[in-house]
Amino acid sequence: MTHHWGIDLGGTKIEGVVLDPTVPDRPVCRLRISTEAEKGYEHILGQIVKLCDMIRAETGFRLPERIGMGTPGVIDPKTGKLKNSNTQCLNGKRLQADLEARLKTQFVLANDANCFALAEATLGVGRGFPTVFGVILGTGVGGGIVVNGQVLSGCHGIAGEWGQLVLEPDGPLSNYGTRGTVEACISGPALERFYAERSGQPRKLKEIAERAADKSDSDAVLTIERLTDCLAKALGMIINVLDPHAIILGGGVGNIDALYTEEMRRKISACLFNSEFEAALLKPQLGDSAGVFGAAMLVV
Repeated sequence: MTHHWGIDLGGTKIEGVVLDPTVPDRPVCRLRISTEAEKGYEHILGQIVKLCDMIRAETGFRLPERIGMGTPGVIDPKTGKLKNSNTQCLNGKRLQADLEARLKTQFVLANDANCFALAEATLGVGRGFPTVFGVILGTGVGGGIVVNGQVLSGCHGIAGEWGQLVLEPDGPLSNYGTRGTVEACISGPALERFYAERSGQPRKLKEIAERAADKSDSDAVLTIERLTDCLAKALGMIINVLDPHAIILGGGVGNIDALYTEEMRRKISACLFNSEFEAALLKPQLGDSAGVFGAAMLVV
């Protein structure tokens, strides 16, 4: 029997997992080490090799023919180089080719949002839905599209990057120099800035959501209304093009209860070329397992 190996390459940690395909939600082995990205690209490669060696030592398994890996950023299909990574030393590097040269095995790469979507679509709350749009709503905003259990990467490798859709052409500036993108409007830091500008007081998003829920703070209510209004418009764009059967909201912002109410569904419905919104809108099931489990499922 061939086990599925997955690696989740994060900015601060690298996690590895080995799954038994007969019970893929129960890892045979799960280990993590620090990324130590400040030491540079070659060091990160060495850390990934080190993690694979640790997994081999713990399981007694040889390296498989293919290893799945989730990355910050995506591989450019034309050049084979990584792009759009917030771990800057990875950008412009042939990460896949360099790992394959060192470990003499094939790597299948996808960005972390795609791995989240794949894990939830195959092992989590999205099981049984033909098409799934998995959303990361956190410090940044990303997404992944899974069709019949397979990640959709697209011509440029950027399928699912809905965080870069423009909602407000004159809106807040994004990290990429654009204005009014989904990420610039409703990422966690963007919502906290919105609240602070109005109230004059900095608060964490969790507290803002609590103050909005008990209606004790009008600025908090406004902030959560901005979140639900903008999210409805942004999801409406995706639904009108892709029309997924299930939408899964991951990341810290996705924990806010206001996103799962009938009022939220009405707001989304108002943005659709359809009389009502019928797709499932779901909280994720796998928690911090999603990234590394999805990486392992890339090889299936």
